Amino acid sequence: MARRIPVKGDITAIGEVRTPPAARVPDPMRLFERRAKRFGELAQPEGIGPYLGFLAGIAAAQQELAQELPAPALADPGSIKRSLDHSMPPLDRATFRPDEAFRSLSERLFGKIEAVDKPAAAKTALSSLQKADASRFEAMVANLLADAVPAEAMAEHAYVAAALQLHFVRAASVLPERELKSVGSSACPACGGPPVASVIVAWPQAGGTRYCACALCATLWHHVRIKCAICSSTKGIKYQEIEDGPGTIKAETCDECGCYVKILNQQQDASLEPLADDVGSLGVDLLMRGTQFRRGAFNPFLLGY
Repeated sequence: MARRIPVKGDITAIGEVRTPPAARVPDPMRLFERRAKRFGELAQPEGIGPYLGFLAGIAAAQQELAQELPAPALADPGSIKRSLDHSMPPLDRATFRPDEAFRSLSERLFGKIEAVDKPAAAKTALSSLQKADASRFEAMVANLLADAVPAEAMAEHAYVAAALQLHFVRAASVLPERELKSVGSSACPACGGPPVASVIVAWPQAGGTRYCACALCATLWHHVRIKCAICSSTKGIKYQEIEDGPGTIKAETCDECGCYVKILNQQQDASLEPLADDVGSLGVDLLMRGTQFRRGAFNPFLLGY
């Protein structure tokens, strides 16, 4: 059962700093290490546990390759500066095209994922992907960056999504963090992507501040409380959660746009990781299917929900 939560209490508490950082870029090794650990913690034997264990293996493969690759360099500093000067995402996903370097990164990652324990269907999908020609591979990249994945090829796209995450996380990690600016109400200031979830952080001297998290590059950007993560409306914001649940993950609903995005409270549970816990809290999505609200976030590992 759903429990409706009034707009008060821990959700609306003001953060401990008046001017929190506008954005935080990721550390690739630490991000994938933490994500793999969290997926592993969530991978209980029942329910979707085996799938979460599989995703833990993918995140571990991402971390392993991140350690092997040379340190990322800032791509075209002049272009980055122009984008920042005009409040545009410096890693604009809309203009990304897979080049030889990205294809090489992808092939290396897919090779590492071969060793991850997986069901037969996932093995078949990976084998098919590794045989894909350039045009088919580019089409899958385009589908993911447009948040439009055909249902019959979800498994193959999930592997490509893992490669895109590794590429964009590395690229975002070297951006000038303090110069990132807002590029839209629901868009990542680094790559322009939508949020996978929002999180109330427990950082020293910034506890209680809310950030949206990018599903692609993992950049965090400041987003004030009681404000829709999709349309930025402050009207008709409500919260729902699974009755008798831990209270750390809620669906923030918006009457204006009809969407919901999960909000995670790291002050109550420091182990929460936006992308992993978005998948791990699938029960919240199943709960929301019985409401008038639609999922506003995109997660390549929750395709079909």
